[in-house]
Amino acid sequence: MLIDWFTVGAQALNFVILVWLMKRFLYKPILDAIDSREKRIAAALSDAQAKKAEAQRERDELQLKNDEFGRQRAALIDQATKEADAERRRLVDEARQAADALGARRRAALIGDSRRLNQALVRRTQQEVFAIARKALSELAATSLEKQIAEVLVRRLRALDGPAKEGVAQALTSGTGPALVRSAFELPAEQREAIQSAVNESFSTDIALRFETAPDLVAGVELSSNGLKVAWSIADYLSSLREEVEKLTQPQAQPQSVADQGVP
Repeated sequence: MLIDWFTVGAQALNFVILVWLMKRFLYKPILDAIDSREKRIAAALSDAQAKKAEAQRERDELQLKNDEFGRQRAALIDQATKEADAERRRLVDEARQAADALGARRRAALIGDSRRLNQALVRRTQQEVFAIARKALSELAATSLEKQIAEVLVRRLRALDGPAKEGVAQALTSGTGPALVRSAFELPAEQREAIQSAVNESFSTDIALRFETAPDLVAGVELSSNGLKVAWSIADYLSSLREEVEKLTQPQAQPQSVADQGVP
């Protein structure tokens, strides 16, 4: 078989030209397009990765903020709960203290009312007893009893000595008027003279006396001048007895209780 080298050469040349043309006008644009597309895809992937990383960062920051907000909210709730508990305890304590104070005041008021009532009853009883005794002694007293009481005054005057006698003497001698002798009944002349003699002898001087009756003495007689008095009467004994009874019936001082002292 004969080979036509001219034809082979022409075909080879045509193939080379065809390859060059295809590379120049077909493969290169396609390769460029592929390369450009790959670059765009790589850029898009890189941008997507960057956006994904940014989104992840933002999500992490948001999660941190949420966690911090949760911690702050829990701390605020815990603080508010503690403050509410403290306020509740304070209000409860104040209410309990106010109730205790009110109860103490009410108990003190009841005790005071009871004491005042008892004291009023005691005073009323004393007044009635002493009034009855005074009235009975006033009705039983007679002139003969007054004479004996006058003799008691005479004996008292004669028994004075020392500072007591000096004080009575000064009161009697420094007065501007006569000394006053009072008695529940009018004294007879004999008793007046006995009192006058006792006064003059006891103080070694003549002292003017003025006699008058005083029913309030209740079987008694007294000698007074310039505010100083020498006397004896059943009324004095009643008064002394009443004072002693009042001392016995006075309420004793009560120790202050813990609630009254305000001790928490």
